[in-house]
Amino acid sequence: MTTWFISRHPGACDWAAQQGLHIHRQVAHLDPAEVEPGDTVIGTLPVHLAAAVCQRGARYLNLSLDLPAHARGRELSSAELRACNARLEAFHVSPLPITTTQAPDQT
Repeated sequence: MTTWFISRHPGACDWAAQQGLHIHRQVAHLDPAEVEPGDTVIGTLPVHLAAAVCQRGARYLNLSLDLPAHARGRELSSAELRACNARLEAFHVSPLPITTTQAPDQT
């Protein structure tokens, strides 16, 4: 079983190392086809990729932050991540069908 850390951000990689996480593979972008049942994937993934991870039988841990608006869109250091309450939260994500009564008006 492989533990993945998905991030292209040096501050996030530093934060993970400081947490003592045992990471087998660190990659900037995840190909869900490489994930095996029983793997753990850590990162901040788009919801469709998080769902693909879960559908493959892996565990998804989101790197969650309480990020203020002024900090968005820039690189954060590991210290800034800690100040934003960086933490791992487990999620199980799966797609649901959209019925015509739930779909937004397309006009």
